[in-house]
Amino acid sequence: MAMMDAALPVDDKQQQQMMTPDCHSDYVLVPLAEVQSFVERCILAVGAKPSHAKDLATLIACADHRGHLSHGLNRLRMYVQDIRSGTNSKDGEPVILKEKAGTAWVDGNNVLGPVVGTFCTDLAIKKAKESGIGIVVAKGSNHYCIAGWYAMRCADAGLVGMSFTNTSPVVVPTRARKPLIGTNPISMAAPAERGDSFVLDMATSTVAFGKVQLNSMKKEPIPKGWGTDSTGKVTTVPEDVLTSGGLMPLGGQEASGGYKGYGLSMMVEMLCGVFAGAAFGPFVRHWSAKDAVANLGQCFIAINTEAFAPGFTGRMTTLMDECRNSEPAEGETEVLVAGDPERKHMKKVDADGGVLYHRNLIQEMDSLAKDLGIEAMKSKEL
Repeated sequence: MAMMDAALPVDDKQQQQMMTPDCHSDYVLVPLAEVQSFVERCILAVGAKPSHAKDLATLIACADHRGHLSHGLNRLRMYVQDIRSGTNSKDGEPVILKEKAGTAWVDGNNVLGPVVGTFCTDLAIKKAKESGIGIVVAKGSNHYCIAGWYAMRCADAGLVGMSFTNTSPVVVPTRARKPLIGTNPISMAAPAERGDSFVLDMATSTVAFGKVQLNSMKKEPIPKGWGTDSTGKVTTVPEDVLTSGGLMPLGGQEASGGYKGYGLSMMVEMLCGVFAGAAFGPFVRHWSAKDAVANLGQCFIAINTEAFAPGFTGRMTTLMDECRNSEPAEGETEVLVAGDPERKHMKKVDADGGVLYHRNLIQEMDSLAKDLGIEAMKSKEL
């Protein structure tokens, strides 16, 4: 999803930009194994099942490994609070409500989103291998971390994978005044040759909610096109967006194609909330509310390329290489395809021996550990 917790002091791009020798004093290094272990300790401390804690820890570590820092450790307190408040069940398992050869309808039983997502993705993979395609929709789910993880799970199995989820209504439809739809991410992953892959993971809003929170904290205006005020007009005042307005769809204003982002968000609502009989649009609880279950809807699709023309991975490699090898625009150094920035970040994390986290976030995690009565996360000074 494209929202991040208000406690995080920096967003993904800014954190990556700040990772220079001059500002290393603001960061500490945490090995990925320790990230995963800490998440498991936290979730076990609030009574979740060990298998559920492991699923969540895997997703959070993957998000930060890939550079999606707004969806990793930054989100951990939210998961803890949801389980503590009872709005997210600490036990139970997803169940299949209806099933055909290539489809299934699942009830997530309000357990952690990564538990629901993993169950549904594995079911979609099984169906795709048997029938050529697997489409699984779920109701009764929760925040499931990065959408790309589920699509990549399909690609790792040699399939094309897609993943969608609806979210809290923080996006204002084109020509509207009030938020009615979510940031509703879309992900697709496709295997190519030599271990390469195409991995798209994007929100259908123009910007992450947390970036507006960041500007508010820094008392800085937001760029035009990020959000609107209570009247539906574009604003540069972050508080307008946070208190009475909302985010804009991908593309911004109508004249610059915002209606396309609006349409994509509605498509996700249909595939997830409407198809699955989950909450949808304005009926999804606000992300900060702890007095009601989320009942998010999610959709997972796996496609077996062998059901179509042979040679899929070779053509996929050719397509991506054509883009990567094209001449960069003036002032640019290279042309990338979806998934390349994440691969670069993963390579850096592996070389560094861990993820660089801002000290403010580490302090937040230390506070969480103390609150839960567990061992704090082990980090390394730079």
